[in-house]
Amino acid sequence: MHVPDGFIDAPVSAAAGVVAAGAVAVGLRGARRELDQRTAPLAGLVAAFIFAVQMLNFPVAAGTSGHLLGGALAAILVGPYTGVLCIAVVLLMQGILFADGGLTALGVNITVMGVVTTVVAYLLFRGLTRVLPRTRRSTTAAAFVAALVSVPAAALAFTLIYAIGGTTDVPLGKVLTAMVGVHVLIGIGEAAITALTVGAVIAVRPDLVHGARGTGAPLKLRIDGELVDAPAATPSPAPVAARSTRTVWAAGLAAALVLAGFVSFYASANPDGLEKVAADQGIDEKAQEHGAADSPLADYGVRNITDARLSGGLAGVIGVGATVVVGSGVFWAVRSRRTSEGSDARTTTGSV
Repeated sequence: MHVPDGFIDAPVSAAAGVVAAGAVAVGLRGARRELDQRTAPLAGLVAAFIFAVQMLNFPVAAGTSGHLLGGALAAILVGPYTGVLCIAVVLLMQGILFADGGLTALGVNITVMGVVTTVVAYLLFRGLTRVLPRTRRSTTAAAFVAALVSVPAAALAFTLIYAIGGTTDVPLGKVLTAMVGVHVLIGIGEAAITALTVGAVIAVRPDLVHGARGTGAPLKLRIDGELVDAPAATPSPAPVAARSTRTVWAAGLAAALVLAGFVSFYASANPDGLEKVAADQGIDEKAQEHGAADSPLADYGVRNITDARLSGGLAGVIGVGATVVVGSGVFWAVRSRRTSEGSDARTTTGSV
């Protein structure tokens, strides 16, 4: 659902940019409370994993494909504030390096794909986990439903923005019906990926899943046919926990590299939901060439490498590497700021 340049007029694009900038600012502030020694590196990994999985377009209807948006997955794993930052980092990398999603439309994309999906999914997820039993299955089911709903919600948000600032005169009723209809189908794929990923992390390290914390009764895991309490998060992880976190991080990064570097070659080549609707309804009549069209990685390929498999694989690996480096840098900086502020507060209190 990457909106290209030219779909939305300049004033509305600028307004969306202001909204996105505000959301990122709020995310930076809120992420200081969400990130700790264990989750800061995990957040960078989540961004890289979402980048990789977004390369895996899957068929949803005749001539149409879909891909992960990732807002629900990020919010559940690392928290809603950090989740918004994860998606913003992914979209920035895609726009600058791969000419995917317009540069002038970056604010629109962050608002639609980052803010709307994250907020809708997390609110729904938390609501469901408060009323469902505290088990791994229930938490995974809540993740499935939250992710499913977040995708058509993003499609609705795009349609509303297009109704205000669209550059072509098209029947908005048809656009709304087409966008929401196809993105309900895409949402099923999003929900499956999100639920599988969340369930896998809960099975290995439930204390690392932000959405599984703080909802009252301890999360239950079924081990050898018996329900037992999942391990609780500790304020100061022991060295063994730290090593385990590194193991999870390394395994997640390896999975992202394999998905982007190898599995992405087999992704559907059909246009995604927005591209298909735009072509069918005439929304793309005033689409503009991407500002980074000359990037050596444009369209997820490495310039001057003629072998499609090698070119796409290298581009995917580079994208995962760049995203994990930038994302980890951002989240470590946010974490360091929190630590610094905490130290300053203790110093001030001690001197009174």
